[in-house]
Amino acid sequence: MTRPDRYAVFGHPIKHSQSPRIHALFAAQTGQDLVYAAEDVPPERFESRVREFFGSGGRGLNCTVPLKELAWRLADSRSDRAERAGAVNTLALRDDGSVFGDNTDGIGLLRDLRDNLGLDLAGAKVLVLGAGGATRGILAPLLAERPARLVIANRTIATAETLAAEFGDLGPVEGCGFADLAGHRFDLILNATAASLSGELPPLPADALAPGGSCYDLAYAFEPTPFVRWGREKQASVSTDGIGMLVEQAAEAFLLWRGVRPETRPVIETLEAERRTVK
Repeated sequence: MTRPDRYAVFGHPIKHSQSPRIHALFAAQTGQDLVYAAEDVPPERFESRVREFFGSGGRGLNCTVPLKELAWRLADSRSDRAERAGAVNTLALRDDGSVFGDNTDGIGLLRDLRDNLGLDLAGAKVLVLGAGGATRGILAPLLAERPARLVIANRTIATAETLAAEFGDLGPVEGCGFADLAGHRFDLILNATAASLSGELPPLPADALAPGGSCYDLAYAFEPTPFVRWGREKQASVSTDGIGMLVEQAAEAFLLWRGVRPETRPVIETLEAERRTVK
């Protein structure tokens, strides 16, 4: 009897992950024979655990916080978008035994913002909170939408400025500290920090959101995150978490691994219904 192909997501922490549920729904929808698990892997164990996973028959991995830049370094070859991002969230074992790295975060975010939520970034003033691996994966796709301005705010200002300089050839992007946001308003604020994972809110000025603006947390939870609640308190036109992005980027990884693209909308609707039941 043939065993199902094995996939997993590695992260630290990982217990909140909805990725196993999403890929189980994708597999059922497309008739693919696979299993998908979540495993807590700290950075110091990442490389050895990846080698063990692929060495024991694993076919593909997703990598989340704080492992995306480590995954980029581990990959033997990378997609153009992963190369540009300097971060990898999807690893695939090739037939020759090499490991291929991709970054599906950016396209996943754009599909959720544009196709699912109906947001137009052209000419918008966009603020991205955080300058880690999650931000690296979304900058190029965001700038391709031609915003009027894109600001990266980070606790360590030099990190934000360095990242902005790296992507400056793609559009109007600048880096700064949180204190430098005072007096500036944005049409879209994206939280790419890990603050929501610990129930915290990034240090945003109270008036950072422009009237009618939108808030989007790349993290997700069964309850609204502190950032999502902040956006709703500021009467954002849209204030939501990243469950849609998670499903959309997972669909891109599934396509890479299995050669078939699942339908995302019914999966998003299923997860939303399950979240309402938990509440």
